[in-house]
Amino acid sequence: MTFAELAVTFPCAGERLLGIVAVPELPQATGVLIVVGGPQYRVGSHRQFLLLSRALAEKGYPAMRFDFCGMGDSAGELRDFEGVNEDIEAAINAFQAHCPSLERIVLWGLCDAASANLLYWDQTRDARVHGLVLLNPWVRSEATLARTHIKHYYGQRLLQAEFWRKLLTGKLGLGRAISGFLGSLKQARKESLPAVQDKTLTFQKKMARALETFHGEVLILLSGNDYTAKEFIQAVQADRLWSAAIGKPNITQVEIPEADHTFSSLEWRGQVENITRKWLVTKVDR
Repeated sequence: MTFAELAVTFPCAGERLLGIVAVPELPQATGVLIVVGGPQYRVGSHRQFLLLSRALAEKGYPAMRFDFCGMGDSAGELRDFEGVNEDIEAAINAFQAHCPSLERIVLWGLCDAASANLLYWDQTRDARVHGLVLLNPWVRSEATLARTHIKHYYGQRLLQAEFWRKLLTGKLGLGRAISGFLGSLKQARKESLPAVQDKTLTFQKKMARALETFHGEVLILLSGNDYTAKEFIQAVQADRLWSAAIGKPNITQVEIPEADHTFSSLEWRGQVENITRKWLVTKVDR
């Protein structure tokens, strides 16, 4: 299907943001807002966001990608993923203004953009949002990183012949290695212990709450060769709220086994596009 790409500017907190809207000739009622993980601008690593928006538009799905405040061609001061709710809301408004036939919005994001999408819905409960696509969500804490290192780094090292060769020939800094392992073990144990006074609602807890309370369709895409994805899996396994949320019937989880964090190959990006389109057809548009 043919489509047009429109460069648009729109207001956000007194600044002007820039976005690109891909509008199909015969648009579907569902549109995909591609939220950028940072620090990135609207094209994305390996041009992934540009290519995704065009692939969606070719199948009839309007798509919009945009620069946050302080990034790319947008004015203002750059904020991290915990402070971009205004930007996402302004982008949804602009998307609807340029695609008035839209009835449903899907937020699509990689890494901390996936986190930002959950935080946005947790804060706003925006009824226009009917779906979330979350790729390798960012849930990092000292404990999740430590648990991931213990399971996936130290565990794998023990199975490597090179590790034992260095150990037996004295070329391995054994003291440093043991110190690193014990440090990771200490950090991993911290969040496993019952909290006594800490009532802080961390961004990870807000994300879990959003996933647990969101009733639209959710697609979680994980890379098999990525520590961020492995940390997410560790967080889900270690926390009852995450575990309960991930088991809901509206959650679809898919792994691309060999993919890295940014889906850097043509094959992996193609798989992401195909999985996203199939999910839109079978889950969101039904």
